[in-house]
Amino acid sequence: MAQSIAEQIAEVQELFKSREHASGDLVAALKKARRRLPRRIFNQGMVLAQAIPLMDHPKLRLTLDEPALRKAAREVITHLKSIDLADRRKGRVLDVLSSMAFSLLVVFALLIVVLRWRGLI
Repeated sequence: MAQSIAEQIAEVQELFKSREHASGDLVAALKKARRRLPRRIFNQGMVLAQAIPLMDHPKLRLTLDEPALRKAAREVITHLKSIDLADRRKGRVLDVLSSMAFSLLVVFALLIVVLRWRGLI
């Protein structure tokens, strides 16, 4: 079933809202999620965002490269659907726990060094 480009862009915006927690228009959502996206996906998203104003104008719509826009939308949708939210959440928790464990290890090591330096051990 072939979707129009406008429907694909709407799907991209909905996926940004649900997967990346970046709402708003497509440009704002891309800017919010920029550091979590690969450069190619971000650039493809910007191609889609630049096409949105041209799609509203009847004559300028004819200047759009539809196959390129469909390919860009397909790539962005595929990437956003492949994001595993549970794995991302688990990764954040593990990052926090590992940084806390490292901090505790450093504090304990410094405590041992200070006690040894003072001659208490």
